[in-house]
Amino acid sequence: MDQAMKKPTHLWIVGFLALIWNGIGCYDYVMTRFRNEDYFRSMGTDPQAMLAWVDSFPIYAQLGWGLGVWMGLVGSILLLMSHRWAVPALALSLLGAVVGLGYQIFLAPPAPAPMNEGFGAIMPWIIIAIAALLYYYAHRQRVNGVLR
Repeated sequence: MDQAMKKPTHLWIVGFLALIWNGIGCYDYVMTRFRNEDYFRSMGTDPQAMLAWVDSFPIYAQLGWGLGVWMGLVGSILLLMSHRWAVPALALSLLGAVVGLGYQIFLAPPAPAPMNEGFGAIMPWIIIAIAALLYYYAHRQRVNGVLR
């Protein structure tokens, strides 16, 4: 393989970590949408309280959540493929995270315990930060000619 066509090692590392991270987000989304009570119990929260809290979100926050997780997964796959469309996919993921999690942070009533305590309370901020970093990384790789 020509040296110019070889993918840098960091692309594989970031791509696989992004795939795992966004895969977990998609798993959380599917378990919530399918109303899997065992899933919520495994997190130490009351399933009914958690589902009621999520069900109270306005449609734009729920659409933002879905956009964020699924475009994150698509963007991660495209990143591993060195495809330039990873950039807009990860931009949409960031937009979805800001819309969906922005509602949770600033407008929603507090999440049921323990989701509103300790690590659970800062997790929305961490998710937005990682989405922003993934978008920035993909954008830089596009500018550097790694994504075609």
